[in-house]
Amino acid sequence: MSRRIRSCQEWEVRASAFALKTTNPIRKIVENLQVEPNPEKEFIALSIGDPTTFGNLNPPEQVLQAVRDSIELHTSRGYGPSKGHNEARAAVAKYSAHQGEVDPDDVILTSGASHAIEMAITAIADSGQNILVPRPGFMIYQTLAEGLGIKIKFYSLLPNEQWKVDLDDLEGQIDDDTAAMIVINPSNPCGSVYDKEHLIEILDIASRNRVPIIADEIYEHFVFSGHKFTPISAISEDVPVLTCSGLTKRFLVPGWRMGWLIIHDRNNILGKELRGALGNISTRILGPSTLIQRALPSILEYTPQSFFDDVLLFIENQAKLAYKELCMAPGLRPIMPQGAMYMMIEIKMQFFPEYKNECQFLENLVAEQSVFCLPGQCFKYPNYLRIVLTVPEDKLQEACRRIIIFCKEHIVHGEKRLDNKINEESNNIQICDRSLPQVSDV
Repeated sequence: MSRRIRSCQEWEVRASAFALKTTNPIRKIVENLQVEPNPEKEFIALSIGDPTTFGNLNPPEQVLQAVRDSIELHTSRGYGPSKGHNEARAAVAKYSAHQGEVDPDDVILTSGASHAIEMAITAIADSGQNILVPRPGFMIYQTLAEGLGIKIKFYSLLPNEQWKVDLDDLEGQIDDDTAAMIVINPSNPCGSVYDKEHLIEILDIASRNRVPIIADEIYEHFVFSGHKFTPISAISEDVPVLTCSGLTKRFLVPGWRMGWLIIHDRNNILGKELRGALGNISTRILGPSTLIQRALPSILEYTPQSFFDDVLLFIENQAKLAYKELCMAPGLRPIMPQGAMYMMIEIKMQFFPEYKNECQFLENLVAEQSVFCLPGQCFKYPNYLRIVLTVPEDKLQEACRRIIIFCKEHIVHGEKRLDNKINEESNNIQICDRSLPQVSDV
């Protein structure tokens, strides 16, 4: 039997358009940085959004024991339903009651919160449509959307108003092709926590323009003292909300890849079609790890509140420490976060004229002081940097000390380079309110 031979003389195996259009902005920017640490100083990375990196933050024994017990179960070894085991979905529904009434049928288990976001975007938007994303914001949305031909439109946040949404800009970005808006609360990278009144303002815009919301709430409950987390779904009267969350941050197990998507649709606006679409998409990977699914009910029910309180107190104290210290760095303006694990810091580039942008500033910071932070360009917000607050206290203190030295050595004031003996007046070119409680306070 003869076989048809293709006429081409050479191999031609091409990548798909989807693959070629898919990029990770953070990786792309970081990989192009010239990062060569000073070999005489310990390298300190304030860039990694993984709370487990340094080994100082760990899940409690109850979480670990739940997985040990799961290993012994025959049902933890095989495939599960594509949306997740019913017991696990029921546990998530109970755990998420603060979001509003949640039925197990409203829950789809996913491989981390990023997978939940991917499912939401893929189910709700078509090629040629757009989704609205905050700027600055975590750019995973761009990675997940653009390969599918879904466009990203950015709406602005206001750094001088604790990163609240610029409501006029948000509404101005909406057009006939807008499929959804993404709201990150609490925020990566800003550390902002929106109060109920501001969330109502966002919902009013969504309702008026008939735009559903994808709520990235992976940092739910990650809120510092004096602030309160309000799920946007809990106060929505008519706007359908797809909430994405998971174990990753609050339970300190990002590598376990356990997330969930919850459908909030009180008025049945999404109807059977979107629920069916999400169900279809869930069959692409046949659900997340059954080992963790079987442990999930115990994890969600028996993790002690004291564990959450201790982790949150540590991170809040880290935020206070970093804020107080970096207020001493001339030419920088830290913005005190209200929650999550990050702090955004403005670099007043006019005082550092030797650098074209914040990427060059940070490259030189690594070369001289072996401290690495993420440039604001990673979040579509130049002239800022982001630091992570989950590093050990001594490392954060040392990193801040080195950043202060670097700024003092490189800042230019009145066309004259300031040395390490810079006086207090020049040392506070930025205006910071340093009247915070002591770092050890609750």
